[in-house]
Amino acid sequence: MLHMNNNDVNDIPKEASLKDIAIIINGWWHYLLSRYKIILLAGILGAALGVAYSLTRKDLYIANLSFALEDDKSGGMGGALGLASQFGLDVGGGGGGIFVGANLIELFKSRSMVEKTLLMPITLKGKTISLAEMYIREREWRKGWEKNKKLRSVQFLPNANREDFTRVQDSILEVIYKNLSSQGLTISQKDKKVSILTLEIKSTDEVFSKVFAESLANVVSDFYIRTKTRKASINMTILQRQLDSIRGELNGSITGVAIANDKTFALNPALNVKRVPSARRNVDVQANTAILTELVKQTELSKVTLRKETPLIQVVDKPIYPLAKERFGKLKGIIYGGFTGGFLILMFLIIKKLLKDLMR
Repeated sequence: MLHMNNNDVNDIPKEASLKDIAIIINGWWHYLLSRYKIILLAGILGAALGVAYSLTRKDLYIANLSFALEDDKSGGMGGALGLASQFGLDVGGGGGGIFVGANLIELFKSRSMVEKTLLMPITLKGKTISLAEMYIREREWRKGWEKNKKLRSVQFLPNANREDFTRVQDSILEVIYKNLSSQGLTISQKDKKVSILTLEIKSTDEVFSKVFAESLANVVSDFYIRTKTRKASINMTILQRQLDSIRGELNGSITGVAIANDKTFALNPALNVKRVPSARRNVDVQANTAILTELVKQTELSKVTLRKETPLIQVVDKPIYPLAKERFGKLKGIIYGGFTGGFLILMFLIIKKLLKDLMR
């Protein structure tokens, strides 16, 4: 039977020593150093590709538009709007609370807002086209569509009805939206304590960047205002309709009092029953007058509430020509390309050696 003493157990190495690690590192260093020509060649090739990319890549024009969100609260008016609740109405504001903060940022980046902006008109060389058509021309997509019958006839007219688009048009708009979202459309907020946001648009066309940024701000602002003021607008319309109706009833009651008085003029005082129609008309006049007075108040209050809700998005700074450029210069191409080429060949050589050692 085999026996081991304590000294034999202590002599078994449990982990690599610093000397072993140094030997391994030295072996890798000499291995990679022996392949320096391949690494250098890969770095030069990567740098050359980086320079070629910098020559073919177009400059990006950056349009920045900053805006502030105005979010007034309609506090302190609950008591003054009491009568409206008696008529089953609610003239209070605040219908746009769903689009604040991060929700507003997502609204700017939403597909519906971007696609609606792409269908906005722009005049170039005396011809009015949509921003989507301008984007397609700038990317020169139509050169590749000439041989495809479905794509050749595709057009994006300004202010076209989105519901009437074909599947091909939907697909093209989706591609444009994804390109803008991933490469050229960002919304940022420098400080959470400051309610000023910055919209940034990048594209290879200076005019497109500027016009798209301004158009997107207008589209979102209009949608935001309609959403936030929809409740107050509906209530004001109802109040105005009831106000006109009560005013017509009051005018009819006043006319009825005059007619009844004419019929009882110089009547024998003993015949009071003949005066009943006139008395009823007087009651109608008084009731309609009271209702009309309150409805006038509520209508004016609803107008004040509606005014409090607009405008909601105030543009602070608009993009101004010439726009800032983002260039991918030759030096950047050499650095990025050389580093990428060298890194890739290093990974290849390391993996190759590891597999070779495992095979042994």
